[in-house]
Amino acid sequence: MILTQQRLINFKKIVVLIALLSLGGCASNINAWERGRLAKTEMQFEPDPMRAAFMRHVYASKEASTGGSSTAGGGCGCN
Repeated sequence: MILTQQRLINFKKIVVLIALLSLGGCASNINAWERGRLAKTEMQFEPDPMRAAFMRHVYASKEASTGGSSTAGGGCGCN
């Protein structure tokens, strides 16, 4: 019984230690000279937002009869 309780306490300590170590790695500061690199267009999810908006519009227009990027319905706008 005592051995089982000791194992449980050790397990809890290990879990807390792993949680603290994993959360501690997320706390990094970005220096002022590094922020310029992050603001470049290459670092964005969509480097060309105008083209991405156009491609979303084309996709939604082509897939309108099957629902596209919204709810399903008829191609004429009917429900």
